[in-house]
Amino acid sequence: MAEPDLLARTVHGARAYGLIVAMWVRSTMAYRASFLMSVAGNALATGLDFAAILIMFTHVDTLGGFGMSEVALLYGTTSLSLGLADLLLGNMDRLGSRVRDGTLDTLLVRPVPVFAQLAADRFALRRLGRVMQGLLVLSWSLTQLELDWSAGKALLLVVMVVSGAAIFGSLFTLGGAFQFWALDAAEAQNSFTYGGNTLLQYPPTIFAKDLVRGVTFVVPLAFVNWLPALRLLGRDDPLGLPGWVDLLSPAVAAAMCGLVTLAWRAGVRSYRSTGS
Repeated sequence: MAEPDLLARTVHGARAYGLIVAMWVRSTMAYRASFLMSVAGNALATGLDFAAILIMFTHVDTLGGFGMSEVALLYGTTSLSLGLADLLLGNMDRLGSRVRDGTLDTLLVRPVPVFAQLAADRFALRRLGRVMQGLLVLSWSLTQLELDWSAGKALLLVVMVVSGAAIFGSLFTLGGAFQFWALDAAEAQNSFTYGGNTLLQYPPTIFAKDLVRGVTFVVPLAFVNWLPALRLLGRDDPLGLPGWVDLLSPAVAAAMCGLVTLAWRAGVRSYRSTGS
């Protein structure tokens, strides 16, 4: 009976999430000019990171042995993955403030999963700007790279982006769950999500191996794009790991989602109302 109940709760939560998101989207689209300007501003702001990379390549031909188009591939994949996770789950950092001011109690008494309510709360459609900007850079890089494309490589690229979004989404949720105890851990969360995104925009070969090991075996950010991108580009892993490790992004994403589910449940069960 547990599996049908879990499936029913998942479907119910997804439906509730969709309804809340639709409400916020309708609210946003009531002011379309403002929305379009917000999306454009978001795309331009996030594009400053790539502008810095472009400026860097006016002074060097390669960065850690990677050319401009290869770095653009890294940038585009991690930016697109983060953009999707940020769009869908980026509001999880509001949990700490809700715990502190007691408004989380309101969510708990509603017949809707708390996770769905928090994830969809004030859904910011303007974050599509980051998604569009990352997709644009990724598309440009693919036109510049001389890759021998096959169905397997095309599938690897898609799986890389989707798995990367799941890993970033897990980190957003894990940071939110941690705030049940820490109350204000938004900055710690951002260091792994937005900070991790900045790290993954550059080749792993420019970083110390200890750092690369840390983001491979401790916080598995390397599975967002570094390892699968190395397979796509036909490059060697700086850690000398077996080749099959490059294909583990979906498994790592699934493991992260399972871990985060447990952490979230533990956080909700440990919550004690402020009494306000």
